[in-house]
Amino acid sequence: MSATKAQKAESIAEVTEAAKSPSLVFVGFKGVGANDTVRLRKQLRKEGVTYRVAKKTLLSKGLAAVKIAGEKPELPGEIAIAWGDDLLAPARGVRAFEDELKGAISILGGIFEGAFKSQSEMKAIAEIPPKEILLGMLANVLNAPIAGLAISLKAVADQRSAA
Repeated sequence: MSATKAQKAESIAEVTEAAKSPSLVFVGFKGVGANDTVRLRKQLRKEGVTYRVAKKTLLSKGLAAVKIAGEKPELPGEIAIAWGDDLLAPARGVRAFEDELKGAISILGGIFEGAFKSQSEMKAIAEIPPKEILLGMLANVLNAPIAGLAISLKAVADQRSAA
């Protein structure tokens, strides 16, 4: 059954709003079971990410309504979009399922901070660790010189006490 004009207009409006979000991922899917789709949606929802299947024609019309820099990546096959307010969550969430469902789901590209990104760029974005891990890494980098100095001073003190 085909969609009515009102349903199509609603889909175009949803895609337009999604394209205005800080991060949107184009997801290719083929042969994904209903249970896997439900798990994917639940996991993405926990991270504040919305996931919708989109018709390519309506997707193109929705994207045309928003000014986006760069060139739109090629979108073969069945397409879904995942978007959210967090810059990294959509790409990271889809990437986790891409590894789990091997070949059934793939990142095809996306929109990141108002510009189209290729498949390889979006996969690289998906590999960026969460904020908490990055802050921990920064703390370790800042702590390393202090720890080295403390170890050196202790070694000097031990050497003087032995002499």
